[in-house]
Amino acid sequence: MSKRIGILTGGGDAPGLNAVIRAVVLTAGNCYGWEVVGILQGFDGLYHGLPVVPLIETSVRELLARGGTVLGAANRGSPFAHPIQRPDGTIEYEDVSHEAINRMTDLGLDALIVAGGDGTMSIAHKLVRMGARIVGVPKTIDNDLGSTDVTFGFDTAIHTATESLDKLQTTAESHHRVMVLEVMGRDSGWIALHAGVAGGADAILIPEIPFNIDVVCNKIRQIQSAGRHHSLVVVSEGAASIGGKQEFYIKESSQSGARLGGIGHIVGNLLAECVGAEVRVTVLGHVQRGGSPTPHDRWLATQFGSEAVHLVAQEKWGYMVALQGTEMTAITMEDAVKMKFVDPQGQAIRMARDLGIVFG
Repeated sequence: MSKRIGILTGGGDAPGLNAVIRAVVLTAGNCYGWEVVGILQGFDGLYHGLPVVPLIETSVRELLARGGTVLGAANRGSPFAHPIQRPDGTIEYEDVSHEAINRMTDLGLDALIVAGGDGTMSIAHKLVRMGARIVGVPKTIDNDLGSTDVTFGFDTAIHTATESLDKLQTTAESHHRVMVLEVMGRDSGWIALHAGVAGGADAILIPEIPFNIDVVCNKIRQIQSAGRHHSLVVVSEGAASIGGKQEFYIKESSQSGARLGGIGHIVGNLLAECVGAEVRVTVLGHVQRGGSPTPHDRWLATQFGSEAVHLVAQEKWGYMVALQGTEMTAITMEDAVKMKFVDPQGQAIRMARDLGIVFG
């Protein structure tokens, strides 16, 4: 039976989203003869009634290597908390989820595929409980969804961060400097850990291990005493000192949520005071989200997108595709939102410590 399915990309963008879109369109057409339409701007576009985009083979042919998402994304859009500005300037939040459900019916959608992280899957799960026919595709560069071994976008992000460390290494060596690189990672330190080890960092600070700056200072002094006059320190944006709090460069307001950032400069200033060397800080920011996905992320995103179509065929509403070992599987969205953190006592941290890397 012919079906019409929609696809949207929620949350922040990630390298590989366009590969997911391409895989959905090609699999739906080649295997089932289904029609696919794209929902613009995530869930916002769904309940606001933005025009949909017909997706056919010729329109997705060149998407495999393209970064970002051609459908756009709404990082904080939720039909369960739609912001309404009142005449007095205050913001109230309304539940307009019924409009999202009605919109799916009006569009004649037999199913909806959503690609996103824990926030997107939480929204999708609630809509499924209201009767929506939705399947999910995991997406986050932070690799912090516990239900899947890896998420697409992560490999590209650590490639970008590692390449940055390689470049900082040469300039640090030339000028005898301590280089601090702040990378993404709100609650989990996977990017910092993997890039830090791959890029030869001397210290890695992550959210899961509150740090003591004296430990990092002592490490750099030891390096200096051994005759090396440059060092690399990687800091997750969500890292915090022992007893301290996360740093935000934008505080939460009625107009927007808080934005993490600033811990790199704080660490840099503290190191400058204690090690007697020049310190420079680089904040990598959204560079980690951009650019062409690596071959690994293209492969993984394609697997996820294709498998999501097969879940639609099986009517596995409320399930998300996941990679476990070498096999693609399906798990409930309720389980999908469980977070995955770096284990401070795990093998990866032990290995890094064996290499001489300190975590504060």
